[in-house]
Amino acid sequence: MKQKDIAALLDEPACTHNKKSKSGCAKPKPGSAAGGCAFDGAQIALLPIADVAHIVHGPIACAGSSWDNRGTRSSGPRLYKIGMTTDLTEQDVIMGRGEKRLFHSIKQAVDTYSPAAVFVYNTCVPALVGDDVGAVCKAAEERWGTPVVPVDAAGFYGTKNLGNRIAGEAMVKYVCGTREPDPLPDGAQRDGMKIHDVNLVGEYNIAGELWHVLPLLDELGIRVLCTLSGDARFREVQTMHRAKVNMMVCSKAMINVARKLEDAFGTRWFEGSFYGVQDMNNALRDFARLIEDPDLSERTEQLITREEAKINAALEPWREQLRGKKVLLYTGGVKSWSIISALQDLGMTVVATGTKKSTEEDKARIRELMGEDAKMIEDGNPRALIDIVRENHVDVLIAGGRNMYTALKARVPFLDINQERDFGYEGYQGMVELARQLALTLNSPVWEAVRAPAPWQRPVREVVNG
Repeated sequence: MKQKDIAALLDEPACTHNKKSKSGCAKPKPGSAAGGCAFDGAQIALLPIADVAHIVHGPIACAGSSWDNRGTRSSGPRLYKIGMTTDLTEQDVIMGRGEKRLFHSIKQAVDTYSPAAVFVYNTCVPALVGDDVGAVCKAAEERWGTPVVPVDAAGFYGTKNLGNRIAGEAMVKYVCGTREPDPLPDGAQRDGMKIHDVNLVGEYNIAGELWHVLPLLDELGIRVLCTLSGDARFREVQTMHRAKVNMMVCSKAMINVARKLEDAFGTRWFEGSFYGVQDMNNALRDFARLIEDPDLSERTEQLITREEAKINAALEPWREQLRGKKVLLYTGGVKSWSIISALQDLGMTVVATGTKKSTEEDKARIRELMGEDAKMIEDGNPRALIDIVRENHVDVLIAGGRNMYTALKARVPFLDINQERDFGYEGYQGMVELARQLALTLNSPVWEAVRAPAPWQRPVREVVNG
């Protein structure tokens, strides 16, 4: 990828960083790719497309960088669960065999699995050597008739967020608009209800949580053409250009996709969240507002009224247990504010939230929810998190899996909120699951046991009687 192309992705017009005096996202600095390089971000963004063969062109170690590290789920194909790599060695580099190995790897993937398409991820070594991945992909597609999409996201290009945008750029450039949507089935517009097509961009279907939302959209007559990329299919990505509205679920991931589809096809878009009762309501209303169908707006309000009554009844027992509990939330992106809304729905108090991966708009929403004096954490090292827990008498730490052992060592209840989790929290149904998991975590008898003095620290009489 050329330097001007990387600069264009960093200088994203729809990103709030461009409203500052120094426009554009910060240029990558040495060491900034630690914890997620551009390749890592690109594969995370596209790997949930379930019927595609994902080939990593590079050393075998790169194949383990992002493969299967997210709890994204598929309702059908399992091809995305198979890790594929060209496994470049020193001999391949010295002898210049990288392009030949890639060509034969694509052939093997097509012959063995008959995928809907093949995605080829360029990594640092072939990028430095100068392998023409684009030419190989084009030749392979002409040879075998299967779409082969190059994703030029060498790790040294920059951070994980840049990789997300590179992945989105590849979809817009090579895939979107190459097929028309399937026609609606007979009777789809029964009772005068018109069907509207939409896309969800930056939604990964972690732990299958999107499946809590899709039945509600279907009931309203909203057909999701594509979810980029949770539980997606290649043929769905091809039809994204025909959606009437795009919902941007995670602005840090692929905001360039929403912006470019608007520029090319006039597709209106908004940023929203499916976490929490209020944000779920807002997302449904935003769809109705942008689609501009009065009948849809009326049916949306009826559905919200019905679902709110059901969810309030289901949540009341949990709210009694959780009301007033203090939470330290350390995550990033859209979850830095959307989870706050969900916790406030449960009557909990968020004392601080992490904003390391949040945009300026994310921070503005945090201030709306928590007030202008909201405490935002940029540096989430273990010592800083534990200090905040103790200073604010925090009852539970909600963060990613890497912070779990920090919490457990400090004997603080912990709930995993990031991509490794096993429970889905989206939609009205997901709110009940979130409340249940929080209550189970807070009420676990283990905390009373581990906080009690050790037997050798207690009086002999107490130990004997106990």
